Order: sequence, then C-alpha cells, then structure tokens
Amino acid sequence: MPKVSIIVPTYNVEMYLEECMESLVRQTLRDIEIVCVNDGSKDSSLDILKRYAADDERVVIIDKENGGYGKAMNVGLDRATGEYIGIVEPDDYVPLNMYEDLYQAAVKEDLDFVKADFYRFTTEKRTGNMELVYNRLDRSKEWYGKVVTPTEVPVVTTFVMNTWSGIYKRSFLEKYHIRHHETPGASFQDNGFFWQTFMYAERAMFVGKPYYMNRRDNPNSSVKSREKVYCMNEEYKYIREIFLREENKERWEKLKTYYNLKRYRNYIFTLKRIGAEFKQEYIRRIAEEFQESMAAGEVDPSLLNEKEQAEFALLIKSPDEFYEKIGKYTKQEDISDVTKATLSKRLRDIETSTTYKVGKAVMYWPIKIKKAIKGK
Repeated sequence: MPKVSIIVPTYNVEMYLEECMESLVRQTLRDIEIVCVNDGSKDSSLDILKRYAADDERVVIIDKENGGYGKAMNVGLDRATGEYIGIVEPDDYVPLNMYEDLYQAAVKEDLDFVKADFYRFTTEKRTGNMELVYNRLDRSKEWYGKVVTPTEVPVVTTFVMNTWSGIYKRSFLEKYHIRHHETPGASFQDNGFFWQTFMYAERAMFVGKPYYMNRRDNPNSSVKSREKVYCMNEEYKYIREIFLREENKERWEKLKTYYNLKRYRNYIFTLKRIGAEFKQEYIRRIAEEFQESMAAGEVDPSLLNEKEQAEFALLIKSPDEFYEKIGKYTKQEDISDVTKATLSKRLRDIETSTTYKVGKAVMYWPIKIKKAIKGK
C-alpha cells in the first residue's frame, strides 16, 4: 500500500501539465502513486501522461470519456490504494517535500485529514515573472498545530475553502463514502467534498506553513451560460441533503449556521462572476433561499462581518434595491464600498507580505523544476 495516492483530474491542460507532473514524480516521499484521470482531453494531455507513465511505474493513467470534474475525481478515489489521498489540479504544482511533511504529521497524530496554507500565483506571460500571494487557512492563527473535531470547533469551517492543500485518510473517506457531486463540467463540486470531510472528521489539523501552488492566471472568468449560473446553488442543495440525513441531524445542528455563512459568501462570489444579464434574477433567487433559511432558524447573521451584515440585511429586505446598489456592478471600480475595502486590504496584504518579496530559498525548487522540464 502506498503511503499517499495523489489524484490528478486532467482535462485539456497541456500547457501546464509537465510542470505539475515534475513536481509529483520528484517528491521526497517516494512511496506514492499518482493516479491521473484523463477526462476526455482533446489536446496532448494524454500523451504527456503516457510519457510519464512509461518512465515511472508509480504513475497510473485512467483514460475515460469526458464526464466532468466530480466524476473524474470519484473515479480516481475509487482507484486509489494509498493510506492517504492527495489532490493536485493539473495546472497547479507542489513543492517537493509537501507530501512527506503532511504524511508525517498525519501519521503522528492519526489524523482524518491535515491541511496546510498555500500560495496563489499568477505568471506574467511576456516576462514569465511570478507573483505569489500567501493564503492562510486560519487568519487568526489560533488553530494551527491543534487536533480538532470540526463539529466541536465549527469556526474551522470558515477557513479558506479548498480540497487540494492537504491529505485525507483513505479509510476515513471510505467509511463515510465521501465523494464528489457528479454534476456536469467543473461546477464547484469541491464544496461538497469540503463539507463532507469537515462534518465527519473527528481528528483534523491545520498547518501554518504554505505548500501548494495554486495557479490564478484567470481567477475572474465570467459565467455566460444560464445552465452554469445556478451551479453553486445546486451544490449547496446537495450538501444540505447530506446534512439532513437521519444520521447527520446532530452534525447539522452544530454546523448549520456555518454552512449558511459559507453558502452566502459563495453565492456572492458567484454573483460577481455571472453575466450582467443574469444578476437581478440571481439576486432574487438567493434572497428567496435565504429568506427561507432565516425563517427556519438556520442563519446567524452575526457570523458575517459588519459590512456583510448590512448587505445581507438589504438582500433579505429588498432584493431589487440590493441589485441597484450593489449587485448590478460588474467592473471593479464600480463595486460596492464593501468590496472596494476588501480589495484594498488584499492589495495592502500582498504589498507587505514576505511572499511578495520571496527570495531564492523559496523559489529554488520551482526554478529547478522548470529547468528540468526544459532539459527533457
């Protein structure tokens, strides 16, 4: 049994896939398997994977017709044999010591999952210069290095959402049959996986050190098709249905207000991405959903920050006024003061962070990887 199985759901990523694969086959933890699920790629992604599989017996390829991110991930989870499971998106990459460090922490504390901080980065196409932004899971830094049960410490569900910055015990995933929602395309199915791991885990830990490198060259791509507008809503409906199973009722009571906190923030994230022609309709839909949740006693507005509370109150009271004052704007310079403040703070954080001025010690391994790729 490998110590860690790393699942790479792959679809049309020929531009970045070699960099991703180099970072995996060169891991300092050698006892791994790399499960690459080719989800019907139309470019040279499959050929790249085959080349790596020919050179490294730890690389396993599953070639299937396109079925969407959730299905590809589930196929990978079903195939994985490792003690722990990691996830790497094929346009991202990881430092060479990531899985050794996380595996040692997980085994030492017998964790259901462990997650670490991460970097988001963009690369300037003309010069190739990289800009890094350090993302802390826990901005309070209070819970790093502590073994917690999320249902007993629900604040940890407010941490930055991702599924790829850590590893998960495979027996834990199998015990509760934790899988992704198999909706078409890439439709936020990581939200369901996130919530299942948090609702069921008894021993979780967060590491205050960045590893995973998350590419954000196009983070604000807009949603132009109607069938994609409500994907986030459908994902949260799916999550709620899991919570409301008889065996999860107690978990729901402990986490329902935090579920709705995350749901609201993700709906607002969606609102900023969808086409202008869908915004008023979408605002009316989310207002109706949250009016129902408020009536059921499932929302605690005090969990929102002060400015979010004011916007949420306006949404509930008058969706159309919310649209006129906040929701219809699509350009950054026209967004509400709440969003402007958030963006300004984010810019200040970037400019003052040590990672903005990252030096040779941090950049040594990605430079080596790039040189290795060019030399192949």
